[in-house]
Amino acid sequence: MIANIDYQVFQWLNDFAGKESILKAVMRFFAERAEYIMIAGIILYWFTRTKENRMMAIQSLIATAVGFGTSALIANFFYRDRPFVDHVVNQLVPHAANASFPSDHATAAFAIAMTFYIVRKREGNVWLLFAALIAISRVWTGVHYPLDILAGACLGMVTAWGVHKVCHNWKFAKDRLQGCIRLYERVEHKILPKKQSREM
Repeated sequence: MIANIDYQVFQWLNDFAGKESILKAVMRFFAERAEYIMIAGIILYWFTRTKENRMMAIQSLIATAVGFGTSALIANFFYRDRPFVDHVVNQLVPHAANASFPSDHATAAFAIAMTFYIVRKREGNVWLLFAALIAISRVWTGVHYPLDILAGACLGMVTAWGVHKVCHNWKFAKDRLQGCIRLYERVEHKILPKKQSREM
C-alpha cells in the first residue's frame, strides 16, 4: 500500500520532467549543483569569524558525516533499487544504479539546513526551503522515490538536532570543539594580516 502510494507520487512529480519547461534546467541545477551552495554557506559562516558561527559550521559538518554513516548502514539493511532500475522514468541527471533509500542528498541538505535553523532561525528557514528544493528535485529528475527523500530529510534533521545537543550539553565535546577552534584561530592570526586599529 505504502509502496504503491510512493510510486504514484513519484510518477506525478517525475511526469513534469517529461515536459518542455524552464523547470527542467532549474531542477537539474538543484539535483546536481545546489549542494555546492550549501557547502559555500558553511564556508561563509566559518569566515565570519564569530565563535557561534564557527561552532555551527563544525556541527553541520559533523551532522552530515554522521548522517552519511547512518544512511550507509540503513542502505545495507534495507536496500532499494532506484526508480530508473525498475521503471521507465524521465531521468534528467545521470546516476549509478546503487542504493536509493535513504537519499544522501536529502540527508546532507537537511543536516546542514537544520543545524543552521537551530542556531540562526531566520536564515535557517531559507536554508530549509533550499534543502526541500534539493530533495524534491531528486524525485523530479527521476533518481529517487519520495520515501527515499522523506527518510533522508528526517535522518538529516534528527542527526543535526542530536549533534547540536551533544555539542552543547556534553562538556567534553563542547570543550574539544572550542579547543579546535582556538587552535585554528591561533594559526589563522599568524597567517592572515590583522586588522589595523582605526582608533586615533
